Amino acid sequence: MSDINQLISIVIPVFNESESIGFLLDELINVMSSHNFNFELIVVNDGSTDNTHQVLKQLTLKIKELCVISLRKNYGQTAAMSAGFDNSTGDIVITLDGDLQNDPNDIPKLISEINNGYDLICGWRFDRKDKLLNRKIPSKIANKLIAQVTGLKFHDYGCSLKAFKKEIIDDIKLYGELHRFLPVLANIEGARIKEIKVNHRSRKYGSSKYGINRTFKVLMDLLTVWFMNKFLTRPMYGFGFAGIISILISLVMSSYLIVLKLMGEDIGNRPMLMFTLILGIAGVQLFSFGLLSELLMRTYHESQSRPIYRIRSISSANQN
Repeated sequence: MSDINQLISIVIPVFNESESIGFLLDELINVMSSHNFNFELIVVNDGSTDNTHQVLKQLTLKIKELCVISLRKNYGQTAAMSAGFDNSTGDIVITLDGDLQNDPNDIPKLISEINNGYDLICGWRFDRKDKLLNRKIPSKIANKLIAQVTGLKFHDYGCSLKAFKKEIIDDIKLYGELHRFLPVLANIEGARIKEIKVNHRSRKYGSSKYGINRTFKVLMDLLTVWFMNKFLTRPMYGFGFAGIISILISLVMSSYLIVLKLMGEDIGNRPMLMFTLILGIAGVQLFSFGLLSELLMRTYHESQSRPIYRIRSISSANQN
């Protein structure tokens, strides 16, 4: 159950959702009020080109819990979420889409799980109401790939309906389009994460903002997240190891070619000579990248006074 003094922040990024946002806010208010939650609604208008701004402006006159953040242009969902997070004051932060496909009635379940000791609860759209070819199939492939690469075995990374403890949000810095990888980023911070089944509804208004090109963005972001997950505090382990292996192979091949040369054979036209040079140069470059990455990571952590560890709690005999 929720603490009566616990504030819930609901962050909703929207882009051209003028038809649905009013209905969504009505649903949210009914659900939150019926459970006696203390809450705030933060809608981030991500540079909408329809009349979403006017609709939201009118709604702020009627809904005291509503705060509308209007971005100057369409920055994308990651930036919109980040703006909502930065302006939220709740102990628990809920995110969901503004298109009515996420069901507000699932929010009490997410809050209950957070209060059971979890840091992040992810929704799983187990009965997804989307088109098969351009939404469900690419999403299923992406989810399996992300789970395989990151080791975090979830079914649905793309579901926007999530609940966070505020301290987890404060530890995560979002860039690019990394909102899809919030569970992975939270896992890097040592969060306790759980996935639960949530309802998913068909879109009634507007059109989807996602296309098949989204899959390629996911692949690029996945490489970034994979590196952060593996080598955030020790990039030399990645670049340096690859560099040393490349240099060792180059040395072995060079030794073989030198022996052939001493035996009187012509090695000038051998393709192996070119491969040896390429591997040697690549090895030195990778090793150098590792050293530079180490310096960058130290600057990253020290400039933000960002520790390389996270404390969940401290207990001592002096505490009451």
